[in-house]
Amino acid sequence: MSTEERAHRALAGSRAPEVVLITGGARGIGAAVVRRCVRLGMSVCFTYVDAAEAAADLVAQIGEPERVCAVRTDATDLDGMEAVFDRADAMGRVTALVNNAAVTYPLGDLARSRPEDIRRAIEVDLVAPVLLCRLAVRRWQPDPSGRSIVNVSSVAASSGAPHEYVAYAAAKAGVEALTVGLAKEVAPLGVRVNAVAPGTTATGIHARSGDPDRPARIAGRIPMGRVAEPDEIAAVISWLLGPDASYVTGAVVPATGGS
Repeated sequence: MSTEERAHRALAGSRAPEVVLITGGARGIGAAVVRRCVRLGMSVCFTYVDAAEAAADLVAQIGEPERVCAVRTDATDLDGMEAVFDRADAMGRVTALVNNAAVTYPLGDLARSRPEDIRRAIEVDLVAPVLLCRLAVRRWQPDPSGRSIVNVSSVAASSGAPHEYVAYAAAKAGVEALTVGLAKEVAPLGVRVNAVAPGTTATGIHARSGDPDRPARIAGRIPMGRVAEPDEIAAVISWLLGPDASYVTGAVVPATGGS
């Protein structure tokens, strides 16, 4: 058992079951975070939209249904997310929110992007995290100490992603500003807010954007010479959630292979 696992399990053993709520947890980075949190002794409630089979497979693979629940809810549906929080509360003390759900759209110049795709990306990638952070803080106010939020940003927030998905990059830059500002607001309450900015990662989001070969094509431009694996990003997220990061808040941690 790793030092991180021992620290998490020791802390969890001293109080009610620790529950992490993760949006977009059925596949990719989200699924890796689900697996890692369970391995560290936490319970998880995660959402999905159009990945019912992947969600069911993930719950079955973990094999501990009392510690993992999957709820079909769009992160932009506030009433639905209130119900997800209620479901997570029934599992134990919800100590963390991971805003992971994200969408892109067909790659290309902004001038050729469809307005409806741009609106959807900004709703999912920025508006939903803002409102879910608000929801979490409001629900936690009676007992805020020891709570944590991790927002998943992107290297695109810094690069701008020209000729690919500028609107997505703009939304992720907003997520980073949200992280820094909210962290300062809620630090006196004992709530930590951080973000991880992954570089290109080997997930299905590229295929859903119409370019499944993108990770292989750009690997040579990354200083480490390869794209990230979802587990590598999940490790950073779980560290930020855990006791070893107890004095870290307002940070945007790049996990980019040097990009």
